[in-house]
Parts: sequence; C-alpha cells; structure tokens
Amino acid sequence: MKSLIRLRMSSADAHYGGNLVDGAKMLQLFGDVATELLIMQDGDEGLFCAYDNVEFLAPVYAGDYIEASGVITHVGNSSRKMVFEAKKVIVPRPDISASAADVLAAPVVVCRASGTCVVPKACQRK
Repeated sequence: MKSLIRLRMSSADAHYGGNLVDGAKMLQLFGDVATELLIMQDGDEGLFCAYDNVEFLAPVYAGDYIEASGVITHVGNSSRKMVFEAKKVIVPRPDISASAADVLAAPVVVCRASGTCVVPKACQRK
C-alpha cells in the first residue's frame, strides 16, 4: 500500500532568504503521508515515534510542487516501519513571467526518510 500527496509550497512556507523552504516542511508532509498509511492499514491515525534517517538532498523553494510518498515496509504488533520520499515535480519560472511554471521531465528527489509509527493494539480496527 502506498500513499501520495502533492502540494505547492507557498510563500508562507518560505523560511529563509531567497524563498527557501525549511526542511522541516518535508517532515510535516511525511507525517501526513504516515497518517494516511496508518488509517489505511489499521483504521487509526496512530502516532509517529521516531525518524531513524533523514536526508535533505536538494533545495525546495516557494512555488515548487512537491510530491511526497511513503510505504509501510514492516508491520509489527503495534509498530509500523515506513520509508518516505519527496520529489520536486513542478518549478516556477519567474524569469519568463509571474505565472509561468515548468513540469520537470525528471522529478528531483529533495528528501528521503525512514521512521517508525505505533498504533496501539486497542486502536487497531483492521
């Protein structure tokens, strides 16, 4: 089972000079992906326990479209191990006009992570 969300980074997401988006925004997206995966798996949102690996691989800017996905790789009694990936799929082109954008021929992986979530036995409905 896989979860996928696509979201445009806004100027409100830009945290640093040059409209650079804070890497924590990718982790927020991964949290949303994890929630959806847990609902599909167990019928409950569960809780995110920990990331065991996070790699920031390319910058993200306001106006970029990010596609975040994840899969459950291991199901324990209450733990769920997951891997996540975020890709930049569309970029703004302010050099052309204020509203121009390009779909990237090859998406750019901007972040990868893995982590563990927990769904207490009493909350598992599936």
